[in-house]
Amino acid sequence: MSSSSSSHPRDVVVVDALRTASGKGRAGGALADVHPVDLLSQVLETLLSRSPALDPGDVDDVLIGCVSQVGEQSATPGRLAWLGAGLPAHVPATTIDRKCGSSQQAVHFAAQAIRSGEQDVVVAGGIESMSRVVMGSARMGADPYGERVAERFAPGLVSQGVAAELVAARWKLSRTELDELSVRSHELAGAALESGRFERETATVQTPAGPFGRDETVRAGSSVERLGALKTVFETPELSARFPEIDWSVTAGNSSQITDGASALLLMSRERADQLGLAPRARVHSMAVVGDDPLLMLTGPIPATHKILARSGLRLDEIDHVELNEAFAPVPLAWLAEFDIDPARLNPRGGAIALGHPLGASGTRLMTTMLHALEDADQRFGLQLMCEAGGMANATILERL
Repeated sequence: MSSSSSSHPRDVVVVDALRTASGKGRAGGALADVHPVDLLSQVLETLLSRSPALDPGDVDDVLIGCVSQVGEQSATPGRLAWLGAGLPAHVPATTIDRKCGSSQQAVHFAAQAIRSGEQDVVVAGGIESMSRVVMGSARMGADPYGERVAERFAPGLVSQGVAAELVAARWKLSRTELDELSVRSHELAGAALESGRFERETATVQTPAGPFGRDETVRAGSSVERLGALKTVFETPELSARFPEIDWSVTAGNSSQITDGASALLLMSRERADQLGLAPRARVHSMAVVGDDPLLMLTGPIPATHKILARSGLRLDEIDHVELNEAFAPVPLAWLAEFDIDPARLNPRGGAIALGHPLGASGTRLMTTMLHALEDADQRFGLQLMCEAGGMANATILERL
């Protein structure tokens, strides 16, 4: 146990946060020729170098989210990335899979360890190279459900894309509304990119083609008319017969982009930050995780919001910035339909439709963007929400210091 542990929960602070720029998750993408371990290694190296008062050997643990833990991502990538960065070999690491919320859950586990006094300094982050380790490859050719789940949810659970269609049907969201949100995501991300607002949060990484540090997924010239010409991608005769309520509307244009990326946060107790003379940028105010309907799957951010607000004692009108992962356009639109909040507070720098969704890295990518946005706007509270496969969701409130 840490020598500074006590019977009282301790403040957990964010000292620093970094992400890579978003690389298209396909052959020819800017990060496609970088091994995922090497990609994460560069982020960890840069993150630790920015806090020279901290001896990297004093890091208690490295918690890394990763969804497709096969092939190049199969051998505890956080451990290998730490070693690849030339950091002390006695520091351990582990890998976390809570699907899209994996690295957000890494932050939660880190905060719980620090708050309890068991640890003082933890790095929490994520990695996903979707160009090199194909989404779903961890279960390729396998039945992940087993007989008992299949019996309980007969005639069967569905993919996330079909779940997004069910959410759109439940909240009566039109194709135009989905495409309008997608255009907004690209416009806001494009404005942030062109104004340089992403520069502070982005770590430039070396690739075989040279340095890369600018998101390549943003299409600021997108339009509802262009998106409206795209075909829907999840409709089949069998599903149409099973779900006659669906007016098929989910396309590649109103879904998150497949991308490569890594991200990480440096967290510690406030006492340790004070001892080192490091200025905390935020504190982890509140955390929550929920399960929800596994068929609709993507609705978890709604009960997660209720749970974390009740736990935190805050009202939604006290939240300055909401970062809700745009896995599919129906997700933020359904959330907005349930809560009375100014839509301008939601994803004000765009979301995963424009910036991509590198599964295991998305949680700390969103948190990195949210922290920098709170600082730039001189705001106090940010709420991050992440829908997750299986009908789960993480929620985190950061308080900027």
